[in-house]
Amino acid sequence: VAVHSFAADRPHLLLITVDDMSADSIGAFGCALPETSPHVDRLAAEGMCFRRAHVQVGNCYPSRNVMWSGLHSHNSGVEGFYQVRPANFPHLVDVMRGAGYYVAIRCKVSHSRPYHPYAWDDDLTIREDGTKEHIKDVESYYRSTKRGIQKARAAGKPFCLNINISDPHKPFWEPGDTHPASREFTADEVPVPGFLFDDPAVREELALYYTSVRRADDAVGAILRALDESGESGNTFVMFLSDHGMPLPFAKTQLYHHSTHTPLVVRWPSRVDPGSDDAVHFVSAVDFLPTLCEVAGTAAPEGLDGTSFAPLLNGDEQPGRTAVFKVYNENSGGNRHPIRGIQTADYLYLFNPWSDGTDRFRTATQGTATYRRMVQLAETDAEIAQRLALLDHRVVEELYHVGDDPDCLVNLATDPAHSAALFTLRNRLQEAMEETGDHALEAFLARDDPAAMRAYVDAVQA
Repeated sequence: VAVHSFAADRPHLLLITVDDMSADSIGAFGCALPETSPHVDRLAAEGMCFRRAHVQVGNCYPSRNVMWSGLHSHNSGVEGFYQVRPANFPHLVDVMRGAGYYVAIRCKVSHSRPYHPYAWDDDLTIREDGTKEHIKDVESYYRSTKRGIQKARAAGKPFCLNINISDPHKPFWEPGDTHPASREFTADEVPVPGFLFDDPAVREELALYYTSVRRADDAVGAILRALDESGESGNTFVMFLSDHGMPLPFAKTQLYHHSTHTPLVVRWPSRVDPGSDDAVHFVSAVDFLPTLCEVAGTAAPEGLDGTSFAPLLNGDEQPGRTAVFKVYNENSGGNRHPIRGIQTADYLYLFNPWSDGTDRFRTATQGTATYRRMVQLAETDAEIAQRLALLDHRVVEELYHVGDDPDCLVNLATDPAHSAALFTLRNRLQEAMEETGDHALEAFLARDDPAAMRAYVDAVQA
């Protein structure tokens, strides 16, 4: 590893996120549509891909707070889109500034900390003249990254930059957009995810989504160009991921496989073998902060829910990393519909205590053209009507064989052939809830008592 005068022997940290992107929208993670992500694919070829990485939460504010606190939402208190003050736990900013890093952020500033303003050294969204960079402008990510590196150099500190790309979060790219993408996709060429349905309206929305994915990739390229020009690439730990899945039904704000599966890539020259791959171990967003602490050579805070996955970067085995615990509590409008999940290599089990046949799930994806088309078609199409009913009302327990059914189309919870798996996953979820002090445990233990579950949900919705 190169030694730099302002970084000593500690690596710089460049943390790149994209907003609302499914893992399988990336070429290196199996995208069926060519050319969505040439820059991320290059990064993946130069680093390590984690095939079983998951964020813990299917929506932005809670998801990002899990990443940078190392705590589950019910332990940090950041279960929704609101501030938690005072925060009684250390954050990435506190830890890395304490370790001597210059710590700055670009975009998602209000979503990436327990309260605002927080003690970032700089908000790189703001230009030197005090005006704001446009969140959909590709070249602005180059300027922000370059400015962050320069400010760290001026301070004589290694940098920890959290650069958050807005795409492909809505509003999507549209024809004639003043912030272009380098490649525009058409409705007839885009793949339709298995959890949706093939329809012209869906394809039109997906074409906008995939073009926005390409614009996000353009921004990744701009960020990496700024890093390369700085001469610091050889001493920079780069981590790339998405905060959760695409902003369409059965992905965003859910805990299905495609809701939380994130395209986690790590590049660390001379420390991580180029083109390496981990398709065995599960990694959760709650593990990010302790991992970054180990990479930076600083002690992780006590009491974290996550553990470092740094040993995996060297190709080592890590016993016990065979599942991921997933949590959802509420949406950006403050509507609380708690969901808990546990996912292994073969199965995903979900518990929905709010599901009583009448309560209706409220989510941002109900504002999409795809959802509106589902509502229209459900009037005459029994299969789509059944899917819509599941999306809106759910059932208390869901079990999917994600090895065979990653789109989570067939609920096996009442199938006797999978009763052993149901028993095992119930136990594993209970253990995770007990270990983390999850308030939803009381509802889970009363899952055969609709009145008790309703009492819990009424209490948390109050």
